[in-house]
Amino acid sequence: MPLADRFLSIRRDPHSGEVLARGGDPEAHCILQRAGFVAVVRLHETYHRAPTGLADPDESRLATAAVARLRAAGYHVDCHEDFDTDSRPASYPPLGSSVAYLAERIRQAVTTEEAADALTELTAAHDGILAALYEVLTSVADFHDGLGEASDPYIARRLRYLADEHLGVIRSDLSHTRNALADRHAPHPGRSTCTQEVPATERERSAVCACPPPPRTLPAPPPPVAASLRR
Repeated sequence: MPLADRFLSIRRDPHSGEVLARGGDPEAHCILQRAGFVAVVRLHETYHRAPTGLADPDESRLATAAVARLRAAGYHVDCHEDFDTDSRPASYPPLGSSVAYLAERIRQAVTTEEAADALTELTAAHDGILAALYEVLTSVADFHDGLGEASDPYIARRLRYLADEHLGVIRSDLSHTRNALADRHAPHPGRSTCTQEVPATERERSAVCACPPPPRTLPAPPPPVAASLRR
């Protein structure tokens, strides 16, 4: 990780008066969002701002909490003196890390059964991750139904469409993939579990395991040479 990504600044912009956070890596950006900041994505930079409509004391509390969380995670934060703090709140793994662990399980799977087991956590009909995501989308839609602004009913309809149509297709396809893997009962031909044991018949004295060598990758052929023009 570049050292520069461990540094951030959280200050009030002298021109706009906004509380802005700049710098950091994607993990720092997640900490800022969980502290209440709003991401602003531009072509050449991504920075964060405090939500609009906050009073100055509320902005200061939000910025101070962000400084504390970032420093607790090991980031160096340059900030206005009003935002400085010695607090270091405890941090816990985000919920997304549990879902990302499923990807690691699939990367390490050596049989179709192992891959199917990991996919089951996504596709389980009643309490799988995709079923829970459906509940989240429809709950946000229900929230917008009574929120009161003219655009809110449209947002609610759009969220229900995403839940019923797009998410429904993902659930269906992944469920079919999971079931097909569960029926195959086959090892993955490109993956194997290494026992770290060397058989007595091994010819190479320096070998540390009995795994076969990786397949050779042939170099890419050179691009065709254009025929020279006849004079």
